[in-house]
Amino acid sequence: MHEHSPTCSGCMDRRQMLVRAGGVTAVAAGVAVLAACGGSGDGDTPAETSGPDGSLAKVADIPVGGAISATAGGQKILLVQATAGVVTGLSAICTHQGCTVAPGNGELDCPCHGSRYDLTGAVLAGPAKEALTPFDVHVKGDAVFAGAA
Repeated sequence: MHEHSPTCSGCMDRRQMLVRAGGVTAVAAGVAVLAACGGSGDGDTPAETSGPDGSLAKVADIPVGGAISATAGGQKILLVQATAGVVTGLSAICTHQGCTVAPGNGELDCPCHGSRYDLTGAVLAGPAKEALTPFDVHVKGDAVFAGAA
């Protein structure tokens, strides 16, 4: 009786298949974690500028008693209008583990671990222990620009 043993130089045995499947699962899990920490949580995609004048936003686009996400100089920021006509900037990077903080309902929320900040950047609820870092912005006319006035 002649035994036939097929050979395949590119074939994997069962052990190699399981090892590779485990690696793919680990990569997929890592991507999911990074996606959760990198998003703003509200589907809002920050824009580098919104106008041809180089502004970050129009004052009218920022809700009074709220905030919007923006990007300035490659940094994720929040533009806050706690009081009508007064716009301040804050870093959108959570002081707990660096996730992106998003505008919430009258506050600023970290979707990763539940830290909450008030509109001044002060911690309302942890695990974050430090306030959000201020970011210099100024209003000129009806628009908000990066940097001090």
